[in-house]
Amino acid sequence: SMASPALLMRVVASAYSVAEKAATIVRNVMSAGDLGIVEKAGPNDLQTKADRLVQMSICASLARKFPKVTIIGEEELPPDDVTEELIEGGHCEEILKKPCPAQYAGIKEEELVIWVDPLDGTKEYTEGLLDHVTVLIGIAYEGKAIAGVINQPYYNYEAGADAVLGRTIWGVLGIGAFGFQLTEAPAGKHIIITTRSHSSTLVNECISALNPDSIIRVGGAGNKIIQLIEGKASAYVFASPGCKKWDTCAPEAILHAVGGKITDIRGNSFQYNKEVKHMNSAGVLATLRNYDYYASRIPNTVKQSLVP
Repeated sequence: SMASPALLMRVVASAYSVAEKAATIVRNVMSAGDLGIVEKAGPNDLQTKADRLVQMSICASLARKFPKVTIIGEEELPPDDVTEELIEGGHCEEILKKPCPAQYAGIKEEELVIWVDPLDGTKEYTEGLLDHVTVLIGIAYEGKAIAGVINQPYYNYEAGADAVLGRTIWGVLGIGAFGFQLTEAPAGKHIIITTRSHSSTLVNECISALNPDSIIRVGGAGNKIIQLIEGKASAYVFASPGCKKWDTCAPEAILHAVGGKITDIRGNSFQYNKEVKHMNSAGVLATLRNYDYYASRIPNTVKQSLVP
């Protein structure tokens, strides 16, 4: 008889289905028309009904199946009873068929931390920039991002009524990443992707030091990493605090699974153990290829302004 799949693969397979359910909730809230917007820390820090329902759905669904896993979500929500219609119990069979990398085969539930951003790019969601929006479920072990699921609820939304809406990208270190076409940015071009709504003098000073051929300003960390792995941008640069662990955990795992690299602006890796502070206060530098080229050009003045 076949041994049952390793815990990690079961968690990723469940997270895949949970992310698809999340996408349905995101689309339903939008089509119902009442976003229920709440300002958290200010006009660029918003929460909608979709953020709240999706987080409840993801956290409750995963906690029911994996009760000893630590799950940390972006939104501070009262511990409500979650209605059954928010629970997703399914999993992706394809993922269970993949063998678990040996170094993760013995992981126990209490050793995993799951970082959840129910709706990355909330501001863009409220403004109708729907392709910027992602649902992020990142899985960490021993402080490292080792697996991740990114769902784009509105992938293809401009492709006409017959197009299949949405897609789910997933990856595990040592296996690879799936659900998209891995593409490198044009050789010799420096296409910098950065924040759309959190710009500052420092952010811009850092970008100009990299001598960019072009600059793309979009919302969402998940969205920016997708632009890297699909070859639309060569480096994701954000010289500012503001990004949190739930923004970077899933994208980091997927980027690393295909040989890319992400650090803070000073070159430090991110830590994802459950005790860690939530803010990535020294910003973000990520590339699919040529990380050293960009890292070596970050000005010292910028590094000194950002304290990890």
